[in-house]
Amino acid sequence: MPPKKSQRRQQILEALAQMLEANPGNRITTAGLARQVGVSEAALYRHFPSKSKMFEGLIEFIEETLFSRVNIILSEEPGAAQRCEKMLMLLLAFTERNPGITRILTGDAIAGETERLHRRVAQLFDRFETQLKQVIREAEMREGLRPVIPLSAAANLLMAAAEGRISQYVRSGFKQPPTVDWAQQWQLLMVGFFRETITQPLPGHATSYAS
Repeated sequence: MPPKKSQRRQQILEALAQMLEANPGNRITTAGLARQVGVSEAALYRHFPSKSKMFEGLIEFIEETLFSRVNIILSEEPGAAQRCEKMLMLLLAFTERNPGITRILTGDAIAGETERLHRRVAQLFDRFETQLKQVIREAEMREGLRPVIPLSAAANLLMAAAEGRISQYVRSGFKQPPTVDWAQQWQLLMVGFFRETITQPLPGHATSYAS
């Protein structure tokens, strides 16, 4: 029995991710992808009208995976520092486990592709940074803590540190995992990151930000 349409779409996306990992620096062609999947190019286009749509499918997978888990973190962790730490570790661990897909996040795999794809990736990172900003903003109300630098700059600092580790991972040919030494780097990032405010935290919320 031939695979269902949803199963074939999944096979195509998995094959694309594998090719991105196995062939860093090489441009992915639909002919090569069709060979990898074991179908004709025409069959590929029955599931995705263009290669850009295939990349969009992987970006949607990234978004769904990351933000569903971010919601779990927010529901389980009360402290702002712990929330930010776990969110960024989630991002780093995801890229480490999915090196091919990570090439999309750094823009390496979509060089020369449509501007729409680059905007989608930028929107994903913007959404993640906005979530960090919201967590930091809530720290004042929940824990009586405020970042020592402006809110937007504080969230951007954390995001930039993680994005830097991800870029190094791709640039090293996936030999420099982004989670290595991150725990120590995080501790250093948190030194002096927050200061106590005059505003009292909500009852039941601790004022400590130790992670």
